[in-house]
Amino acid sequence: MSLSNRVRVIPLGGLEQIGMNITAFCYGESIIIVDCGLAFPEDDMLGIDLVIPDVSYLKEHAEQVKGFFITHGHEDHIGALPYILRELPVPVYGTKLTLAIIRNKLEEYKMADDVTLNVVSYGDVVQCDDFSVEFIRTNHSVADAAALAITCGAGTIIHTGDFKIDFTPVFGEPIDLQRLGELGKKGVLALMCDSTNALKPGHTMSERSVGKTFDNIFAENTNRRIIVATFASNVDRVQQVINSAHKYGRKVAIEGRSMVNIVTTAQELGYIKIPDGLLVPIEEVKNYPDNQLALIMTGSQGEPMAALSRIASNTHKRVSIMPGDVVIISSTPIPGNEKAVSKLINVLSMLGANVIFQDTHVSGHANQDEIKLMYCLLKPKYSIPIHGEYRHRIAQKDIAMGLGMPSDHIIILKSGDVLDIGEDGAVISGNVPAQGIMVDGLGVGDVGNAVLRDRHYLSLNGIVIVSVAVDPEIGVIISGPDIVTRGFVYVKESERLLEEAKEVVTETCARFMDQEHLDFNRLRAEIKNVLGDFFWKSMKRSPMILPVILEWNA
Repeated sequence: MSLSNRVRVIPLGGLEQIGMNITAFCYGESIIIVDCGLAFPEDDMLGIDLVIPDVSYLKEHAEQVKGFFITHGHEDHIGALPYILRELPVPVYGTKLTLAIIRNKLEEYKMADDVTLNVVSYGDVVQCDDFSVEFIRTNHSVADAAALAITCGAGTIIHTGDFKIDFTPVFGEPIDLQRLGELGKKGVLALMCDSTNALKPGHTMSERSVGKTFDNIFAENTNRRIIVATFASNVDRVQQVINSAHKYGRKVAIEGRSMVNIVTTAQELGYIKIPDGLLVPIEEVKNYPDNQLALIMTGSQGEPMAALSRIASNTHKRVSIMPGDVVIISSTPIPGNEKAVSKLINVLSMLGANVIFQDTHVSGHANQDEIKLMYCLLKPKYSIPIHGEYRHRIAQKDIAMGLGMPSDHIIILKSGDVLDIGEDGAVISGNVPAQGIMVDGLGVGDVGNAVLRDRHYLSLNGIVIVSVAVDPEIGVIISGPDIVTRGFVYVKESERLLEEAKEVVTETCARFMDQEHLDFNRLRAEIKNVLGDFFWKSMKRSPMILPVILEWNA
């Protein structure tokens, strides 16, 4: 395959997990990037706040990078932008609400004025040197979602972003199936399709169906306070809660920083309509009877610092759970968050709340029938399943094969794979770094696997610090040994054990004192070894042991 008739596709994330979606497209002398999301840490990433993509390949070719093209405003598609734009300060293209959400995020990092944000309308085509990119209307659980038709000399690739087919969306119009069909007739080289719900048969229910559930809950609980937790970005969901509250004569208070920011932005842009006088500040909720209030807040995923979790733990300044409160959790747990959500539900229930989480959410992702329709409209030559774990993408492969696509035209990539694709074939020609960069506080990338191993070891076994001061000239111990433990034993109940450990250290030091030249490195290693053996024989435990040898010169 020659360079002139192939486009290079490099997913830098999003193919092994739900999150951290980012894909680079290279053709000629140009590189464009679709999405730039973050992922939340796995259970074994102790102390890590979030994970962002490794863009070292893009930095090596920074002069060719033309811009970021964003499909929608969810964290797993935009969350890494504040970090990556510092290293790749290129323009960002997206629809109006998507860019408004991004601007809010950049303002938090004090860099909104340093980034060029270009608002694109549905149907617009952005010319970007060797690429042209068309934004196509889709439906998702956040308004203004778009699919992208990415065209270059090698052909057209359709990137769906996260999508569903909703014929009755709360805001805006249904997905533009007509335009997708037109592109299919012109010829599509490859389809990169959302795989998140590829294991689920049928068709995803319309967002409007949740509104009927809310109406029923409000009608059945006219004398109780109602609290709804959902994703801040799900503006349509918030709109339906507001509709039900207004219908049943309730005031609404919004709580949670991200919820307040997004609802305010969406209202300013006309994506959400709130009747005059309906909203009340969270500071004033105490002035209203319970049956006249509905609270909308963050925390549907059990996040410890989100509003609902703080209310459940009684650390919120203005709201606490009262017996009889109705709490609606309007989301499905993200994979990995199931335990946190279950714990939150249990705590709320023990406080006397009636927690409702069944039938209060519909997915924003396409089920099997919608994925089939996408393939039938676009008729792609190749399929590159994206957005999901391996099992989800294999399920999409099965769907495509069921529609008659040859198995060798369906390409299951790994993050970092370099795919060269054109009309005359597709081949994985190499790979680039794509393991993800861990963010811990203000540190970006300074925590690697070695640090995580130490943290894991400490979490399992604890630590023992041994300090001793010696005078190598006369060969005596000046002070110590002193032993401090954390996460190993309860000191008051283990005084005898620790005294015996001190004796072991003293004997070890004494053996080394007789030597003509005291080797401190060997002494540290020996203390670590003998003390490790002692603790294992005594307790069958292996704490991390840190010997500290102080040289004393009189």
